[in-house]
Amino acid sequence: MFREMLRSKQQVSREECIRILKEEKRGVLSVLGDDGYPYGMPINHWYCEEDGKLYFHGGKTGHKIDALKAYDKVSFCVYNEGFCREGEWALNITSVIVFGRVRFVEDYDRAMEISRQLCYKFTDDEEYIAHEISRSGPGTLVFELIPEHMTGKLVNES
Repeated sequence: MFREMLRSKQQVSREECIRILKEEKRGVLSVLGDDGYPYGMPINHWYCEEDGKLYFHGGKTGHKIDALKAYDKVSFCVYNEGFCREGEWALNITSVIVFGRVRFVEDYDRAMEISRQLCYKFTDDEEYIAHEISRSGPGTLVFELIPEHMTGKLVNES
């Protein structure tokens, strides 16, 4: 069902993919938007090691939410800052693409715990996190990406 990577020598391990998903703070979520146009947006995420899912949060309405309600298949791309080998100008970047289906998290307490985990990617200030969750929680929609296929590769930009 999913294509194999053409340049398999550039493929990175599943463990490396998960490391990047855990460490990087944002990626691009792509959905099937209005009139069949692709719609990609930068978004924060949290990778949960316990269940292997990616979690996101945002407002309860808008283009993204309409697209997700209409069609649950998505892709999510994350890439790291990369590095240059000594004496070279070209950047080496590792990217991860996850294909899967999205489900909305209906349980409010679970959604707020996921929101808390998302916050920890940016700060460990408990007072700030509690304030944000109490202020924004009721207007927040949390959704999960259940991976069906994941690939990662290291690319040299030269």
